[in-house]
Amino acid sequence: MKTAILTDSSAYLSTEDIKRYNIHVIPISVVFGNESYREGIDIDNAEFYRKLNVSKKLPTTSQPPIGELIEIYNQLADEGYDTVISIHLASTISGLLSQVANVATMLDNIRVIPFDSEITVALMGDLVKYAAALANIGTNPDEIIKKLEEQRSTINELMVVDDINNLVKGGRLSNATAFIGGLLNIKPILTFDSQTDEIVAFDKVRTMKRALKRVESIVTDDLKNIDYKVKFFVIDANDRKAGDTWVKSIHEKFPNIKIEQGYFGPSIGAHLGEKALALGWEKDINFDEIK
Repeated sequence: MKTAILTDSSAYLSTEDIKRYNIHVIPISVVFGNESYREGIDIDNAEFYRKLNVSKKLPTTSQPPIGELIEIYNQLADEGYDTVISIHLASTISGLLSQVANVATMLDNIRVIPFDSEITVALMGDLVKYAAALANIGTNPDEIIKKLEEQRSTINELMVVDDINNLVKGGRLSNATAFIGGLLNIKPILTFDSQTDEIVAFDKVRTMKRALKRVESIVTDDLKNIDYKVKFFVIDANDRKAGDTWVKSIHEKFPNIKIEQGYFGPSIGAHLGEKALALGWEKDINFDEIK
């Protein structure tokens, strides 16, 4: 039995990790007017945010066409894989997983198992690396799914956006009306709702500095109820300096917790906007020790 691991470009995996873990990636496209760019292929992070800052209209995103999905699954079958676990961004913010499930019914030369990460960016990327590490030692695909579900249940995240307009206009915020308007310089704190997996705003704080401190306070309370080792992810939207500063603050408060950094690339930055920051945390697993 040979299992392939496929994900989409919103996992923002490094070239090194893709090669190291033998991961396959299909790009999501970001659209400015009549121009479509495949994330990580036709446009990089820096160029995306340059375009975002001068664009008169918000960009949109486009999932891979069905034909492209069929092509990559057939290619994996030709390479000798009999199963592919297809891990994608939360189905509540994208129709990609539904499209994958549809394509899975069309194929009889390879088993396609769609898996909803219920998240995106670096946290999804970690699920992908975990699945790949397990696949590389020959773990049964059904057992991989079981382990992914267990790991997914440990994931938490909080996001602070500099400007909520992109999410509101794009319809990605389920309780947007409660957070529109209000005082100048209010920074909404967002999360993926634990019941619906939709992005929801549950608090709003004046100034980014206070919002980040509020996030740290929420995390501190959450960690009191966790009995396993965790690791953090600090993720920024084209503001690495702010991300670095937050890492320093978090490290001072939690000196024994490992912190990794990631970024919001085009397909997610199109909705969150520039200068968003997020803190994610999950059970810490050393993939390199999986044997």
